[in-house]
Amino acid sequence: MLAIWALGAYITSIIVWNAVFKRNIGEAMVVGLLVTAAFAGTGFLPVLAHSVTEAMQEQVTYAAIAFVVASHVMGQTPLLMRLIDILNSLLGRVRGGPVYTSILGGGAFASIAHIGAAVTAAVGSITIPWMKRSGVSPAMSATVVAGCAGMGITFPFSGTMFILIGSAGVSQLMDAEEIVVPLLVAGLWCLLYRLVAAFVIVRRHGIQAMDPADLVPARQSISVGWTSLLLLAAIAVPLLLTLGPTGRALDDWTGTEVADAVSLVVWIPVLLVALVAFLGRSALPKRASQWWGLLGDSAPRVGVIGVTIVGAFAASEALAELGLPAQLTSLLSLLDAPLWILAIAVGVLVVAVAIPLTGSATMAAIGPVAVATLVGAGVPAPVAASAVLVFASTEGASPPSAAPIYVASGIAGVDPVRTFKPLIGYFCLPILAIGVFIALGVLPV
Repeated sequence: MLAIWALGAYITSIIVWNAVFKRNIGEAMVVGLLVTAAFAGTGFLPVLAHSVTEAMQEQVTYAAIAFVVASHVMGQTPLLMRLIDILNSLLGRVRGGPVYTSILGGGAFASIAHIGAAVTAAVGSITIPWMKRSGVSPAMSATVVAGCAGMGITFPFSGTMFILIGSAGVSQLMDAEEIVVPLLVAGLWCLLYRLVAAFVIVRRHGIQAMDPADLVPARQSISVGWTSLLLLAAIAVPLLLTLGPTGRALDDWTGTEVADAVSLVVWIPVLLVALVAFLGRSALPKRASQWWGLLGDSAPRVGVIGVTIVGAFAASEALAELGLPAQLTSLLSLLDAPLWILAIAVGVLVVAVAIPLTGSATMAAIGPVAVATLVGAGVPAPVAASAVLVFASTEGASPPSAAPIYVASGIAGVDPVRTFKPLIGYFCLPILAIGVFIALGVLPV
């Protein structure tokens, strides 16, 4: 059980270094990585080197940093404010309009893309600045968007779903098509809860509708800022290339999986920076020295976000090297308790694993055993699989390692630590409860 102890030490060391010693989250993640690698004993250096190398090659590492730079450069131009003026002219009269739009937009995008970091990047690049302009705090803006990141797992046909139902253990319990309707209903339960959470957030934090005096008539805002709508092409183009009828047509035409060649996480920020540089060129530096100064101003935020996300991914890799998946599988197989206790225990274990791992990695590690454990207690296999996927969907809202937290925080320009408590309270624990209620049959699917 060495890796399980390492997981506990990893989380504890981060909390102590950040909350007790009041050091920044970047330092805390490095400390957590070193503590985790120390459990390898004489293999400390090889495990550490391999883990950091793997983390540096993660696409999300690049995306988090790229969005920090993109948001900083965009802030030097009037483009984003013009786009926000258009959105406000349409929805600004609704109290909490941008918050609800973030939830619904996140749900719509997640049902197509299924990738937490991509959902955060696509939705957050538009709605986070809009929420901030509407009076929502940067921390809460990032919280709302990161809290929606895992919704893709709770809708059918995600890669995570196929990893789970395609495993030998689960495929023997049910046919693949049996999970489609239960998982869709489970996803709608999760979406409904997030709308309720948005309502509570809007009321509790006193988020108001925009002052009518601050709203520009829709016709005027569009005529002045229509070019800012071209920023949406940074999201639309990668989507059209990889998903839906156009994506399938390109797959057939090229004879390859375009989605494998065009990463949403990579290309959304690339196109966003390119469009900002072109559309906002009149407000941006003209000399290389001026660009150097502009980009240098973003260095402190880039440093913290970069170190934090590399530390998180490296620690995940180190835990895998220590054998965390196999050890958690053994632990789950020992559970023997009433269904409600079993459902909570399985949920907590899946959520705990989803802290350092992605939802897909979590399902590959302990998903089949988690489903088999619930089925053994009398839960129908499709319901059990849906509940386990709901548990895994907390990946985006599980501090301190979830990549969407750092993508959203980078866009919002806020210390990721400030999102941890609201993410746990508004999203992580309630989604865990929804999964438990689905397993118990309280929420029908």
